[in-house]
Amino acid sequence: MVVGETHVVDGDRSEGAVRPASGAGAALRAAVARLERELAEYRPVLPDRAVAEEELAELSRQAGGPPAPEQLRHSLLLVAAALGSVSRLAAPLAALREAVEHELGRQPRTAAPTPRGDAPAYR
Repeated sequence: MVVGETHVVDGDRSEGAVRPASGAGAALRAAVARLERELAEYRPVLPDRAVAEEELAELSRQAGGPPAPEQLRHSLLLVAAALGSVSRLAAPLAALREAVEHELGRQPRTAAPTPRGDAPAYR
């Protein structure tokens, strides 16, 4: 069943077992949208709700273009700090973290430093 940019996986229609449709940034957009929905449905007062909402908007903007690794990490950190203690939001927050990691995986990687020839080999 296709729903917008996501589709249901393994027939689970509950706690968001969704896989994003193809396209750069689709996983991040889907994760941000899910957390925004869950946050909107969560009625208790959250002191840092505005911070979380601002950073989710920033993550959504970044999903449309080439990801900026430090900004992605910073925004994720602020969202996690604002919402991490709310167990009701744990699953969508974990999905957001995975989506950010996926986006960071799209970054070109720099070559790892090669060990020097005179360095001892560890086994």
